[in-house]
Amino acid sequence: MSRSESLATRTGGTWKRMADRAAALRTALTVALLAIVLALSLNADFYNSSMIDAFMALALSGAVVTLLVVQPSWSNFAGVAACSLVLAGLDYRVMGFHPRFMAAFSFLGLGGLAVLGTRTIWARTRDRTLFLCAFLPAVLFAVSEYMASTLLDYTEALHPKTFDLYLYTVDCSLRAQFSFLMGQIFSRHLWFRFAALLFYIALPLPLALVYAAQLRLKNKRALPVMLAFLVTGPLGVVYYNMVPATGPVHIFGQNFPWHPLSTAQAMHLVLEAVPVKGARNAIPSLHMAWVLLAWWNSKGLSRWIRAVALAFVIFTVFATLGTGEHYFVDLVAAFPFALMVQALCLYPLPFRYGARRAAFLFGAFASLAWMALVSFAPTFFWISPVLSWALVVATVSISSWLMHRLQNAEFTNERMQREIAGPADARKAQASVPKNGAVAYDSGIEG
Repeated sequence: MSRSESLATRTGGTWKRMADRAAALRTALTVALLAIVLALSLNADFYNSSMIDAFMALALSGAVVTLLVVQPSWSNFAGVAACSLVLAGLDYRVMGFHPRFMAAFSFLGLGGLAVLGTRTIWARTRDRTLFLCAFLPAVLFAVSEYMASTLLDYTEALHPKTFDLYLYTVDCSLRAQFSFLMGQIFSRHLWFRFAALLFYIALPLPLALVYAAQLRLKNKRALPVMLAFLVTGPLGVVYYNMVPATGPVHIFGQNFPWHPLSTAQAMHLVLEAVPVKGARNAIPSLHMAWVLLAWWNSKGLSRWIRAVALAFVIFTVFATLGTGEHYFVDLVAAFPFALMVQALCLYPLPFRYGARRAAFLFGAFASLAWMALVSFAPTFFWISPVLSWALVVATVSISSWLMHRLQNAEFTNERMQREIAGPADARKAQASVPKNGAVAYDSGIEG
């Protein structure tokens, strides 16, 4: 055997051992992933506390949306369906769990996580980053939803009294009590209430849709979108601890929505913190902040995705008010809050850029200013309804305008980065081609 043949044999043996080790590791990771999914599904506590919960079930279902947008294929669809049926069969036939409607979405979500995770583990080298950026955020968003109730319980325990009367009087200063008006519409038109609640509960789905579409378009450059979605929850809890409040339905009880106070009564309302049962998750409305982020980040995507995001914005306004879970001022404060989050998470754009710095500073200042005015100077809004409405319009319009500037700056920065990277990538590709004209070998182990 010649020296070159001996070298080729040793090299081939080395690559085979590496491939065997990689396959063994991937197999072990796949088994571990499927074992975790199975353990969650078969756990009675997890089933009764999470899998039948509407918000958690749809948060898990976001994994299916992410998978089918990032890699739409019949094999992925079939894999999700098969996993879902197996898990449902085990839970109902073997474990004897009581069937619930929302559990079906949880089975789909767990099946989606299993298929998406398996795709990530066995992805080819060039696709691995894409799938990893799809799988990890899907897991993190489900974990975030799982932890939300615990954080809200802590907030309620820390703040037995709320500032609901303060928020209510600010709403009344506008001379229009939108929560009560929308609540009355809901009471008269139950079909409209049902439609709005569907959008309200299905919040995780547009977040997954917009992020997955951006991921497919931009690959890992879409990570700031998901980062903004993830950061919104923890930051919102910080705000909830500043001005704890619940919503008019928790204050008025059976008097909501047909018996609001008159303007004169609200103007002379004695303001004090009052003990109320319920989650302290009123101001800012995180539901509104999330759908705003979904709408803003749908820019550049297909029209149907933009239409879905806009529909969620509109119906979230109806649902948050009509259910009595939020005051109108909560939705207004959500605009600068969402702007602040977007600017904070847009790390590819340096903070020295005026658009990002202005968006972050205004978002932080305006959102905190609303919190301060509501809790320390609510009588300020009674000076004139013109003043109150001017603050509302200014907050919404300036936030939207600064978001537009921020997105334009992001687009310009991305274009500049592509222009700079273009020649370098071309030189790298040219250098990778051997002089004899043969195609360069991709050393990544493909699965």
